Amino acid sequence: MGTPAFAVPTLDALCASGHSIAAVYTQPPRAAERGRKVRPTPVAVRAEAAGIPVNTPVSLKPEEAQTAFAALDADLAVTVAYGLILPPAVLAAPWLGCINAHASLLPRWRGAAPIQRAIMAGDRETGVSIMRMDEGLDTGPILMDERVPIGPETTGGTLHDTLAALSARLVVEAIDALSAGAVAETPQPEDGATYAAKLEKHEAAIDWRAPAAHIERTVRALAPRPCAWFDHEGERIKVPAAEEAAGATDAPPGTVIDEALTVACGEGSVLRPTRLQRAGKAAMDTDAFLRGRPIPAGTRLRCPATG
Repeated sequence: MGTPAFAVPTLDALCASGHSIAAVYTQPPRAAERGRKVRPTPVAVRAEAAGIPVNTPVSLKPEEAQTAFAALDADLAVTVAYGLILPPAVLAAPWLGCINAHASLLPRWRGAAPIQRAIMAGDRETGVSIMRMDEGLDTGPILMDERVPIGPETTGGTLHDTLAALSARLVVEAIDALSAGAVAETPQPEDGATYAAKLEKHEAAIDWRAPAAHIERTVRALAPRPCAWFDHEGERIKVPAAEEAAGATDAPPGTVIDEALTVACGEGSVLRPTRLQRAGKAAMDTDAFLRGRPIPAGTRLRCPATG
């Protein structure tokens, strides 16, 4: 049971491990952002290519959906970024229950966007937790987990790929351990629990009033998609990469203080975008960008909500 590209490596690993997959559940096809063409989910595409039956219920709450799920007579359900709530009847249907691969070290970053929130918060490590699902939001007992460092170059994209591959490996290991009765379940402590709220569109707009360190982490967390951006003369310019610059300034936040596009940020800190991208164009190094689209010193870049 999964939906985005993050879940595809786990489906591949389950297929390669020799387990019989009764069905795949994924979100219904939806219109893509560009062109509004309705597209199946990445998991649906991979499952159909493998000849696995695909189910796309809008909800698992109706009795007929729960009856259909129970009729699969599955030993176990595996969820990875599925996106639908599993009602008690669904959780109880497989005799080995339902397990979930979650991209954080639970109980930290329960919820929808654990990868990006960990980078934004400045966490030095994250990982994958395999948990037995219960009726709470990522609150079930942990079967196993594994840690991954978050370095100064880690982006949302690189961490996504690392944790997707790790999830695939750990799910197979967890199933083998469950089958052998050789796994211990550890209840999650409530101490240290945090919530990874879904990313909102407005969060990609750079708020120059924030400290440069926070903006730099946000840029990395949102790279390569949806990508942080700022507005200049009515044009949205994306920032795939940036660095906190040395020194300090008393210029108002959003002020460009030199010809290299060093920008004043909150608390007197400064940030320098190192890669920029115009709409419909390829990303490029900032110096090359500025040769064709100068943003002179003294320019005041807008801050969200204040202009």
